Amino acid sequence: MSLRKTIAVVASAAALSVGLIGTAEAAPRTLTYNSSGAAEFVAAVDAGANVWNTQLPNTIKLVKVPGSANITIVADNGWPRAQTTSLGRGKIWMGRQAVTEGHDKIRIAAHELGHILGLPDRRTGLCTDLMSGASAGTSCKNPNPNAAEKAQVVRNFGGTVTVQPTTFEDAA
Repeated sequence: MSLRKTIAVVASAAALSVGLIGTAEAAPRTLTYNSSGAAEFVAAVDAGANVWNTQLPNTIKLVKVPGSANITIVADNGWPRAQTTSLGRGKIWMGRQAVTEGHDKIRIAAHELGHILGLPDRRTGLCTDLMSGASAGTSCKNPNPNAAEKAQVVRNFGGTVTVQPTTFEDAA
């Protein structure tokens, strides 16, 4: 085999390797959550986590665990809120006040998980915007993030975004 032909074969193999590596999908980042303190909201929290798992299967995977977790979820009588300690870590309070007023439990859970994933409130009043929260009204039952919200979470977990410890109060 001539030197020119050998170089061409090696270059083709290298290009193929780079192409294969470039197309391989990274494993999703696993975040654990413990909803043992979420009382009557456990099923809604599981459904809210499933929303994110379904919407972004190659980015994040929220996994329920019984013990120590990245995300702790509890119930109380106040308004729903989330406190982040860093990206993908924090505590969520599933407040009964919003449910008593008629807000959807699964939307609340998905919204609060959105905060832990690095999304801020956007009080647009639009039901299509998950992070519009209560501003969309009690008739809104949409638990799904919109394209921009999903893209932001992908950027958050794909890059080096720093999320400062923050408490999100979702009062109406």
